[in-house]
Amino acid sequence: MDKTGKQFKDILIRYAILILSALPNLYLFYFVFTFLTIYPVYFLISLFFEPSLMGNIILVNKIPIEIIPACISGSAYYLLFILNLSTPNIRIKKRIKMIFLAFASLLILNILRIFLLSMMLITGSVWFGITHMFFWYVLSVVFVLGIWFLEVKFFRIKQIPFYSDLKFIYKNSSLKKSKSSKSANKN
Repeated sequence: MDKTGKQFKDILIRYAILILSALPNLYLFYFVFTFLTIYPVYFLISLFFEPSLMGNIILVNKIPIEIIPACISGSAYYLLFILNLSTPNIRIKKRIKMIFLAFASLLILNILRIFLLSMMLITGSVWFGITHMFFWYVLSVVFVLGIWFLEVKFFRIKQIPFYSDLKFIYKNSSLKKSKSSKSANKN
């Protein structure tokens, strides 16, 4: 198989993985990261209080802290996964390192976010509501973009997600070739 054929195969495999990993409804991401999020948050809270854990609810001083799927941020993990797999010309070992680093970074930030919000709720902070909304609407986007841009810099990524693949496909498509032949026929 020539180099162009290998690149087309690489694109098909990467995008098939993206589609399959999203089915059904990002289940894989929520399944993995729910456990990895709830237990560390429970542990951190137990350093200061005596909580009890019932499924996805941490109970502290009769205050329930329910960690719902939105708290787990499965879609943020998937967005990082999309950015990673939609970027071409990354060797498999480097790609695995990037995915691991991105997921670990987001997991740590998310655990700390939930812990901080939990502490604010437990202590009755009047700033809980606005802080929760600020994290939800602003910082969640900043976390994902910040992690991606740090990875681009750290791993010296030169390609652009999606765009680089589309550019390659167009360059090697019959659309490009037919335009070239039409302009050559006009001359």
